[in-house]
Amino acid sequence: MPAPTISHVILTAALIAVVFTVQVFYFYVVDNVWAEMTRRELKELTDYVADTVANLYFLVNATNTNPTLTKTLRLPIDVSGSSYTLQVTYDQGNNAKTVRSSLKDKSWLDATSWLPPGLKVDTSKTQTVESSARTVVAGCQRVASNIQIWIAYEG
Repeated sequence: MPAPTISHVILTAALIAVVFTVQVFYFYVVDNVWAEMTRRELKELTDYVADTVANLYFLVNATNTNPTLTKTLRLPIDVSGSSYTLQVTYDQGNNAKTVRSSLKDKSWLDATSWLPPGLKVDTSKTQTVESSARTVVAGCQRVASNIQIWIAYEG
């Protein structure tokens, strides 16, 4: 009679192994879905900032004067429960390239949106902001023949 007992032990062990294996794969899938959702939220954020900067650029470029335009950005306090950073990236010639956002605690989770060509970065102003309750503005101004942009805290 040991054969039915061993069969039950084998079946019970197999069921326990399947339950643990399914849990591991479930958490893996949930983590991947969370990361993809967060990446999309960051992409929406960078698209919003890049579009705002592009609109300011088109307004400044449409005038014959040298105005300084700023727009208050409506940014969320956090993305998927984590704080984030926003930054305008630029090269050695201060040519603005992209708007990049990433989570502070998971810097590998980021998103990038391109800026229109021909923009310069005003290096005298902050180009990186962190999520907080502080007000953030995007700005654009013509200086000589260049159009400079920035993102910074208001005030």
